[in-house]
Amino acid sequence: MNISNNDRAQILAQALPYIQKYAGKTIVVKYGGNAMINDEIKAAVMTDIVLMQSVGINVVLVHGGGPEINTMLKRIGKESQFIGGLRYTDRETMEIVQMVLAGKVNKDLVQHLERHGGKAVGFCGLDGSMLQAHKIESGVDLGYVGEITKINTKIITDATNNGYVPIIATIAGGVNGEVYNINADIAAARIAAELGARKLILMTDIRGLLADKDDENTLIPVVNVSEVPRLQRSGIISGGMIPKIDCCVEAVRRGVHRAHILDGRIPHSILIELFSDEGIGTMLY
Repeated sequence: MNISNNDRAQILAQALPYIQKYAGKTIVVKYGGNAMINDEIKAAVMTDIVLMQSVGINVVLVHGGGPEINTMLKRIGKESQFIGGLRYTDRETMEIVQMVLAGKVNKDLVQHLERHGGKAVGFCGLDGSMLQAHKIESGVDLGYVGEITKINTKIITDATNNGYVPIIATIAGGVNGEVYNINADIAAARIAAELGARKLILMTDIRGLLADKDDENTLIPVVNVSEVPRLQRSGIISGGMIPKIDCCVEAVRRGVHRAHILDGRIPHSILIELFSDEGIGTMLY
């Protein structure tokens, strides 16, 4: 696509007030879904983050890795099981989750970001006791699936203060040496709140919250958290969107200025949201 010099200048002029607005602020991005497995979009996400870092935004990247975990479980002949949207995690599965997320996926992302000119350091929640958790107590046994009890943000802020993007795999430690699998959306929301982030961005595989889940033209661009109970009762917030909206609501109520659900299938969706007048996806405030 050919863009004239005048168009380039207009784009930069429109972006300038947003760059000034977010410089020095913290933005937490939860990275997952199609954006992690499509090479073109993965490159676009890395470019977005490097640009954000270059203009002085403190970016914290929290990632999932479900497809890679599923692939590894298949290799050892083990079926993936999900209960209420959470992965059932027995001891053997937990070992695979830790190996894949904290190992291969995390370090691949560090390498990808640095290949695009950024500075990154990879962590999991065990490093520096960053994420501490206990077993989720619910009516159904989920195995080694944890609920965050405490977050030590020092290791994260040390990284951003020294010019690095911390890339975080959501593995947490228990008080007796247990290791827990933490849902990445939930972890990103809690980390954003503890950091006092300006924004939380959840990348998904749909446009955002839809008034009609079968029609992507019915995007609801803005939602006040006070409207969420009504939207849930009406069925507009349903299925897999429920936990994502709940994460956004919790983040906002804990002090995050804005939370966004973005379509990770669209290249440069983060930049469109941050640096344009129109924005993209659904914003909760």
